Amino acid sequence: MSMFKKIAAITAATVCLFASQVQAADSVIEEISKRGTLRVGMATFVPWAMRDKNGELIGFEIDVAKKVAADMEVEAEFVPTAWDGIIPALLAGKFDVIIGGMSITPARNLTVNFTSSYANSSLGVMAHKESAEGLEWPDGYNSTKVTFVCRRGATPCNYIQEKFPKATLRQFDDQGQTVQEVLNGNATAMISSQPLPAHTIFENPDVVFAPTNEKIEPNNEAFALRKGDGDALNFFNNWILVNRANGFLEERHQYWFGGREWADQIAQ
Repeated sequence: MSMFKKIAAITAATVCLFASQVQAADSVIEEISKRGTLRVGMATFVPWAMRDKNGELIGFEIDVAKKVAADMEVEAEFVPTAWDGIIPALLAGKFDVIIGGMSITPARNLTVNFTSSYANSSLGVMAHKESAEGLEWPDGYNSTKVTFVCRRGATPCNYIQEKFPKATLRQFDDQGQTVQEVLNGNATAMISSQPLPAHTIFENPDVVFAPTNEKIEPNNEAFALRKGDGDALNFFNNWILVNRANGFLEERHQYWFGGREWADQIAQ
C-alpha cells in the first residue's frame, strides 16, 4: 500500500471514530445513563396520567415511562408541562422524551421525531343534554349557537376549527376545566381523546350524552424526541417492539382503557 493510501485509510478511520464518539456523546441515551434519571415530559389527562388520592401520578403513561426507566436501570422523573408548550419544552432540553399520549401528526413531525406507535385511540364527543337539545350530529353543531371546548394545543382543537368553523371554540390548559364547562352547561360540547368522554357520560348520564358513537379521527400515539439522535430513536423503537411482543403494552392499555377498576384510586 502506498504512503498516500495509508494516510487516507488512517484519516478515514479517525474520522469514523471521531464521528461515532460525537454521536455517542450527543445521544440522550448517554445523558440519561450518566444522570441516572429518565426525564419524561407529560401532561395530566385521564387515564393517561392523573393524580391519585395521595397526589401521586398514576395512569397508562406513568406505567409505560416507569417500565422504560426500569429497563434502562434508571429512575423515572416526571416533568408535568402545559400541553401547548410541551414540544417547545422538549426542544429546550427541559426533559428527554415526551411520553404523554401524543398523536403522530405531520405538523408535529416537522419539529420532533416520533417513535413507532405504542398505543392507538380516537376522539370522542360529549354534549350537554339541555344545551344540545334538538341538534343533529354533525351538521347541527356547526352553528354560531354552539360552543365547543378543548384542551389547548391538543388535536381536538384543530378538528373542531376545521369541521365546525361557525361554532365558538374555547380552549383551556387544564382538561378538567373543559369537562366541567360542559357539565355546568357553559359549553355545548367537548371533543377529546377517548375514553374521557365515554367515562364522563357514564358517570353523569343525566347531564351529558354522546351525539355520536362513531370513532372520530382514529390515531396513533408515539414517544416524541428531539431530532438528530438516531441512538435514542433506535432504543425507544426497539423498546416498543419488545414490549408489544411480550404483551406489556397491551395489558397496561387494557387495564387503563378497558374499564374503570382504577377509579377508586383518584380523588372525586
